[in-house]
Amino acid sequence: MSRIGLKVVNLPAGVTVTQEGDVLTVKGPRGVDAVKVPHLIHAHIDEHDVRFTRENDMKATKQLHGTTRANFHNAVVGVTQGYKKELELVGIGYRAQMRGKDLVLFVGYSHEVVITPEEGVVITTKSPTEITVEGNDKQAVGQTAARIHRTREPEPYNGKGVLYKGEHIIRKEGKRAGK
Repeated sequence: MSRIGLKVVNLPAGVTVTQEGDVLTVKGPRGVDAVKVPHLIHAHIDEHDVRFTRENDMKATKQLHGTTRANFHNAVVGVTQGYKKELELVGIGYRAQMRGKDLVLFVGYSHEVVITPEEGVVITTKSPTEITVEGNDKQAVGQTAARIHRTREPEPYNGKGVLYKGEHIIRKEGKRAGK
């Protein structure tokens, strides 16, 4: 039984939902987002909430039920509050700067690393070592943040690299510490 798929999605004030074929369009104060609904899942739109039902109880249909409801909920949160990921650079000489919409990273390589954000995502730098990724689409924000994080993943000996804000790195002792 899908527990997520059976949950009702409450619509905050200022959010409207329209259905055209198999696409639900969500409009809110921060913008517009669209969610594709598979043909085995049905959306029931009321004034203040949206419910999802499925045609049968096959395993694949149950999986689609929960996934569709979660994607729709993410779209509602995106057009009302938006999503945000914060990263920080740790290391001597590690810095970030903006070049137009692109992010340029200097993270210990012999060359600079240029990251172009996904569509609908905005990257900002508060300081040379703090990066903020914001947008309405949860997947696009997470993908852009993961691409930045992957340029120089944190290493356990010195703790240098690109970290998510609040990420804890388990530190290791070096070979010399054991003597």
